[in-house]
Amino acid sequence: MADSHQQHTLVGHLAELRICLIRSLIAIFLVGLVCFAYSEFIFDIIRTPITKYLPNQGLIFTAPMDKFMAHIKIAVFGGIILSSPVWFYNLWRFISPGLYEHERKYAIGFIGSAVLLFSGGVLICYNLILPVTFEYLMNFGGSVDKPMITIDQYLSFFMTMILVFGISFELPLVLVVLGMMGVVSQQFLKDKRRYAVVLLSVFSALITPSPDAMSMLLLLVPMVLLYEVAVILVGFFEKKSTNV
Repeated sequence: MADSHQQHTLVGHLAELRICLIRSLIAIFLVGLVCFAYSEFIFDIIRTPITKYLPNQGLIFTAPMDKFMAHIKIAVFGGIILSSPVWFYNLWRFISPGLYEHERKYAIGFIGSAVLLFSGGVLICYNLILPVTFEYLMNFGGSVDKPMITIDQYLSFFMTMILVFGISFELPLVLVVLGMMGVVSQQFLKDKRRYAVVLLSVFSALITPSPDAMSMLLLLVPMVLLYEVAVILVGFFEKKSTNV
């Protein structure tokens, strides 16, 4: 009977995951359609960090379909970014059954925090990391050689950086949810602080494409601060759980 119950529970979780994924994909698709209509405007924003380093202030393409496919990618990318409240909501729906009843009321806080953190990571990457990175990479080795960067290469680099930074900034929220589930505690996070800083340093060094210390610090400092915020919040929810 126990095995049957566990199997039934697993099937239920997988069914819920399927529903959440479908809803998220529909939201990305619908928002992506709107983004496709404004893809030229979005492309101008995406191109801005590197424009001044390009000979004719434009990227190049080497195949007839390259530019069209670039606008498709931009639409999907815009759909992912702008529909984030929807897929964060569905993520909460999926993980909330693992929480206590009194913890499920934090849905609005979870979704709002997730969107703000994700947006913060995206904005820091766009406004700080990418300009510093291109300043270093485009001027490395002198000014004799001129960049001939394809649309496909640039979009792959840009989108990867933006999404990785956005997701990376979800660290405190992940730790808080793990704390609410009883997987980690405030004391555990305090005890492992040194290891966390080392791991975040390695992560920052690997994820930032330019090898200068400034790019690494621009990611590492907010990540460490977010870790400390997570330590405080995990302790707060521990006390709330104890008092209930």
